[in-house]
Amino acid sequence: MSDDRPLIAVIGASGAQGGAVVRALVDRGTYRVRAITRNPDRYAGDADEVVEADLSRPETLAAAFEGAYGAFVVTAFWEPGSDEGAYGGAAVAAAKAAGVQHFVWSTLPDVDALSEGRYKVDHFSDKAHVDPLVRDAGFAHHTFVQPPFYFENLNTVMTAQPLPDGRTGWVMPIPGDARVVHGGSVRDVGGVVAGAFEHPDRVGDGAYLSPTAGLTSFDEMVATLDAQGHDYAFQEVPAEVFSTFFPGAEEMAQMLAYWQEFTYLGPDAEEKMALAREITTGRITDFATWASENMPVT
Repeated sequence: MSDDRPLIAVIGASGAQGGAVVRALVDRGTYRVRAITRNPDRYAGDADEVVEADLSRPETLAAAFEGAYGAFVVTAFWEPGSDEGAYGGAAVAAAKAAGVQHFVWSTLPDVDALSEGRYKVDHFSDKAHVDPLVRDAGFAHHTFVQPPFYFENLNTVMTAQPLPDGRTGWVMPIPGDARVVHGGSVRDVGGVVAGAFEHPDRVGDGAYLSPTAGLTSFDEMVATLDAQGHDYAFQEVPAEVFSTFFPGAEEMAQMLAYWQEFTYLGPDAEEKMALAREITTGRITDFATWASENMPVT
């Protein structure tokens, strides 16, 4: 029996954002879902089909988008040798050539433009520099999704560490009470992307959406965790000290300085958040709920 549901191709289906998008689309049942991955033999998700392709090899992308109505594309800045501008451009060109009608691009604010070059945060700006390519490609519909600061970071790349005073928690070059963090769960990206595909009339003209729970501070997140039975702390350190902590720390310090001046999402944050809440097929998870489910007291 043939399946005539429209097909959505998901680049990065094995990653956090792409995986969330696949799950949300499969749960809706409105579309067939094609997972695009460099390692199809290792793919263990729920997509209807799997196709091998690699953004670093543009010649593989025609098969990725062939026959697809829609595409979700995310790039990974931190992978060795990654070139998000080239990868995004290749995806846009291949999707357009394949006849994709609705292109959803995972992006972030353009720190270069917002700060007039005062802050260098390439893992934000490199994605934002692809936005005009998406906008000018001539897709019938295109939508931009700006993921939040992942709550999941606190369980992965930013786990609590021993502090100099004997406590456990987080050290960063930002005041703990600075309410500049637009946080949310990466899983909620999926529902917002699925909602974008279902509402091209509302968000398919270049709208920006962000599946963000709200604006918070690191002190507030620590207080929420401690109220649930943890014993964490937050400590501010000078940016020049933080920049020596690990490879890539200097860019993180620049990012946090950008947050202090502009917040994570920058201008129009409330509009991006409100529109995402209106069209999502899932939920937008607040930090207390996420923490109780994902950081239980042991």
